[in-house]
Amino acid sequence: DDALELSWGARCAGLAFFSLSIFSVALGAVLLLVRRWPNPWCGCHVCRAYLTGSWAKDFTNLADWYAHLLRESPTGTVQVHVLGCTVTANPANVEYMLKTRFDNFPKGKRFAALLGDLLGAGIFNVDGDAWRHQRKMASLQLGSVTVRSYAYKIVAQEVETRLLPALADAADEGKVIDLQDVFRRFAFDTVCKISFGLDPGCLDLDMPMSDLANAFDTASRLCAMRGAAASPLVWKMKRMLNIGSERELKKAIKLVDDLASAMILQRRTLGFDNTHDLLSRFMASDVAMDDKYLRDIIVSFLLAGRDTVASALTTLFIHLHKNPEVAAAIRAEAGGDKPSTYEHLMSLQYTHAVLFENMRLFPPVQFDSKFCAAADVLPDGTYVEGESRVMYHPYAMGRTPSIWGADYEAFRPDRWLTGPGGSFAPASLYKYPVFQAGLRVCLGKELAITEMKAVGVAVVKAFDVEVVGENGRSGWAPTFVPGLTASISGGLPVRIKR
Repeated sequence: DDALELSWGARCAGLAFFSLSIFSVALGAVLLLVRRWPNPWCGCHVCRAYLTGSWAKDFTNLADWYAHLLRESPTGTVQVHVLGCTVTANPANVEYMLKTRFDNFPKGKRFAALLGDLLGAGIFNVDGDAWRHQRKMASLQLGSVTVRSYAYKIVAQEVETRLLPALADAADEGKVIDLQDVFRRFAFDTVCKISFGLDPGCLDLDMPMSDLANAFDTASRLCAMRGAAASPLVWKMKRMLNIGSERELKKAIKLVDDLASAMILQRRTLGFDNTHDLLSRFMASDVAMDDKYLRDIIVSFLLAGRDTVASALTTLFIHLHKNPEVAAAIRAEAGGDKPSTYEHLMSLQYTHAVLFENMRLFPPVQFDSKFCAAADVLPDGTYVEGESRVMYHPYAMGRTPSIWGADYEAFRPDRWLTGPGGSFAPASLYKYPVFQAGLRVCLGKELAITEMKAVGVAVVKAFDVEVVGENGRSGWAPTFVPGLTASISGGLPVRIKR
């Protein structure tokens, strides 16, 4: 009986100790949340709308709500206190962050933590010497005439032998297809060929998307959800406990890692001395690179070369559906029988303007975050605390009348043209930071524009693309899925006609 009594007492003591431990951990978590969460009880209308989600009553997308707030702000800047975040659409502030005080507005450790599991130490997720080293290497490769020529040949071949036949089949069968899915498959095939010298063969619409593409999509979406959380403690606790979205993210990243490793092994086996793809050129360089470093390069190329191009092409055909006269003008400029050589594509000024006008209203990357290292004052007078987040918002900037005039909502490509011949005239990158600006300006900008032009011209010359269903209504606006790049919820159903 004494033994049983002792055993019962020990069990009670153990239970009490376990309960106390759980209480201590919970109390510590709450205290950490209070310390790390900048202003969890802010009652201003912006913070209240963000936390309760009441903004969704009036706006389709969170980005539209931010655009509204920034238009209403006298300085073009607002502060979301519960996120400890300053959001701006003021070009002077953008130039200050990306050029004047570049070193005081790095990506920062918090951003690196958000995306570190996916992007690792890739160029989009590092600062300082690591960033400078990768950028110098990438600049040498992407600036090479050999690489640009190699990339254009691949794009042209993919358009001619896969994309156009797939759309022709859809036209002949009269079926509705998801154009966003088509462009994502196309962009995935091309980026894998250009970057890795490998052909996943995704642009077979009867076949499922590749495992790598699906895993990458899942990981991108879940990493973006981390950034939307009111406090980083939320996702960090879930990651520690391996539950919910963090468990799903871990599985997706494991698959990305495994497939990237297989890709590196295959490239080593096949050899890389006489090939032009970007991965081979990195591996053949004099700089020693382990497999982890190469894996991070692979993921960075996928993020830069696939999702952004597919996003811009998808929204382009929304605008062409709503503005058939623009599609007709592209067709006329391209010339019915003229071969679409690289030189011919580069000469298409109006088409160039159409692409830029599309990305003004629907930038593939809707916002970009930096962290203010030391307390600073932006040119518009906004005080920014040290170690706080600062976000500039290309989506909102494209919808700002002080930058684009009273007709900022209108899709008007000729706003980019000047002179009697209608030559393309670029805007300041600080007013139009779709490709970033300053020292971090996108190195793959020219490759991306060439790919978009090649696809846009080829499809418009051969087909009419009709957006169907609710999406085809004149007042319809896309709903975007949370992610690192903009993608439309439910895809873009279209009917193709020759």
